Amino acid sequence: MRKILIVDDEKNLVDILKFNLKREYDVAEAYDGEEALEQYRTFTPDLILLDVMLPKIDGFEVCRKIREKDMRTSIIMFTARIEESDRVLGLEIGCDDYITKPFVLREVQLRIKANMRRLNDGQMQEHHGTEGIAIDDARLDAFVDGAAAELTPREFELLKVLMASPGRVVSREELLRDVWQYDYFGDARAVDVAVRRLREKIEKDTTEPKYIMTKRGAGYYYAG
Repeated sequence: MRKILIVDDEKNLVDILKFNLKREYDVAEAYDGEEALEQYRTFTPDLILLDVMLPKIDGFEVCRKIREKDMRTSIIMFTARIEESDRVLGLEIGCDDYITKPFVLREVQLRIKANMRRLNDGQMQEHHGTEGIAIDDARLDAFVDGAAAELTPREFELLKVLMASPGRVVSREELLRDVWQYDYFGDARAVDVAVRRLREKIEKDTTEPKYIMTKRGAGYYYAG
């Protein structure tokens, strides 16, 4: 059974989420940033629902600390903030997704399923690329010139989708659909942030990329 860690200082919200998720997942909870990191170490979740505004250590810092050592665990951030800069910051430090409070329970369930689906799909097939980059679906690993690239689940899925059709320009809307796997409410900024982070990990020179190219006004394509 896949494991989910819920991190939020609103106990009523945690209780509601836990009640509705425990039928499908093994669920643990934490109510502040320090407890979140301890639970992460001992519970080893597949996915973390992480609030931004937490006592002791905020959600951004929790995400940073986890990403220093772990690129595989999916992280979905909750935020009551509406500023674009906060959403972009979460994406830039490595969260895979974010949900704005207040939210509908069904939305949370769909986001979880979309993120979990990658873990399940990854165990079923293997695919390798050429020209210096290889991806291994079975292990959710990517390699550049033989060296492992430390990609988050979202970055891995983005690379995989682009590599599936070399040379074909994929629009931001298509990437939102195929990588995020649900209606992302038109937030194309999430795609741009993910592409920038991906380039930083696989390109020798991000100012002159070799693999992930931009078609201005249209989208991105894989040139390998």
